[in-house]
This record gives sequence, C-alpha cells and structure tokens, in this order.
Amino acid sequence: MRGKIVKGIAGFYYVHDEISRVYACRARGVFRNRKIKPLVGDDVEFEILDEAEGTGNVAEVLERKNALIRPAVANIDQAMLVFAAADPVPNLNLLDRFLVSMEAQKIPAVICFNKKELVSDEEAVRLSDIYRRAGYEVHLSSALHGDGICELRSLLRGKTTALAGPSGVGKSTLTNLLQPEAGMETGAISEKIRRGRHTTRHSELFFVERETFLMDTPGFSTVFVQNLEPEELGACFPEFAGYTRGCRFLGCVHMGERECGVKAAAAGGEIPASRYENYRLIYEELKEMRRY
Repeated sequence: MRGKIVKGIAGFYYVHDEISRVYACRARGVFRNRKIKPLVGDDVEFEILDEAEGTGNVAEVLERKNALIRPAVANIDQAMLVFAAADPVPNLNLLDRFLVSMEAQKIPAVICFNKKELVSDEEAVRLSDIYRRAGYEVHLSSALHGDGICELRSLLRGKTTALAGPSGVGKSTLTNLLQPEAGMETGAISEKIRRGRHTTRHSELFFVERETFLMDTPGFSTVFVQNLEPEELGACFPEFAGYTRGCRFLGCVHMGERECGVKAAAAGGEIPASRYENYRLIYEELKEMRRY
C-alpha cells in the first residue's frame, strides 16, 4: 500500500493511508544499511502486518521532492510562516530568516499575521506592505474570532503545508480551526505513547482532506541560515532583483559598494528599511561563519 508518514516517535513511523486510517509501522533494517532515515512527510510503500491492530512495516521510501533539516520533514509544497501582529510584537528579523531559508531551498512561502484584532488597520497594512512589496502573499487572520480562516483553508487545498513561526503566535490554534479533527485519527496512538495531542513536541502532519496535509511544528525562537554563501544571499530577497541594474559592479553584494541600486532603493524607502537591515545582518553573519 502507499501512504504518507505523519509522525515519527520512538522508532515507530505512523503512516496515513491518505483515506482514513493511520498504521504504526517499523522501518525495515535495509534503510539503516542504505543510510536512509524516513522523515515526516515521506511518501512510502508499506505492508500491513495486522489490520485489526493497525500495524505494519515501511517497505520503501519514495523519491523526495525536497527535505528540510529543521524541522526534519520531506515533500513540503509550501510553508506558511505564522507571526502575531502583536502580543508578541513580530520579530521581523526572525521572519526574514525563515524567508531566506525557504528561498534557499526553493520552497514557496506565504505569510500569515495572526491576532489582527490587536492592531489598527494602519498597522496591519504597514506590516503586510513590507512583504507584499517583496512579492510574498500575505494573509491577516484572527484565530480568536475566526477571521480569515476560509481564505487560509483554500490556500492549503491539495498541498502539504508546513506551519512555522515562534511560540505564542497561535499556530496550534490555527491548526485546530483549519482542521478541527486534527489528530483524531492518531488519538489511540497518542494514548498509547502518553503524549498530549495539543502540545507540539514533534513535527506532525495532520490529514485535512484528500491530498491535503498540514504540519504543525515546534515553535522556534531563532533560525540560523546555513549552507548559503554570503554572495548568494541577495537572491533570497526577491525585491532586490528590480534594483540591481543600478549597481555599477557585476556581483555587487549591496554592502560597501558606492554605486549600488539596492542600497539607493533602501535609502529612498523603495525597499523597506527592515528588509535591508536584516539583509545586512544576515550577510555579516554568513561572512563570519565562512571564516570558521
């Protein structure tokens, strides 16, 4: 049978048959010999050992379209980066680091500012405009009042979406609103391993509907951008591309150069100040990492 790994804990891989049931599976020893570690999100071939008990073996991990290190997950179609509009105040440096990570791995990202009821319309527009000008799709939601949930549900349909962002911004609440029965299929398994369903400790995929999965991930407080050369960073800020024709030198990194279209655009407010400042900080961090 074919299915998708929705959770991996203590040597068990919980495989959803993409219809209605989850099977607790072990991975065959051949994976260790081939140095393959199954990941949440992997599409797999599995065999059922006991239908009544819902147990089986993972027989084959199918080819991955992508894989992330943190969270450790495969085959993500898009990332939804969830930040609060307030309480806590959005950390735009952290948001930009998430976006750089997704750009570097060529995973489409959309942004959701939750708790919109806590800010004025003007502040909501200001936050949204920073990222819409960079070409990102931005949504505003209120998990408290249920605003924006229908739009987010449409965005998820037919895709595997990872929710990422810091703790306390409402990711788990949004998950429950987008799929009220999230975790219901694995309820018996959760009871067996004595884990609370609603505390996110591991990456876990929730089946929403056919070919639609939603991943809630542990909250992050920081993101270190890795496996990226300093000179490659500018390509991870999409809005820079329209201003590089103003750069005098080929290979301009938009830092110390005198004639730089990107720096001029940032100075003139065409590129939001926070975006250029975070670019500068991440660039210096990557440059320092390369020294060691």
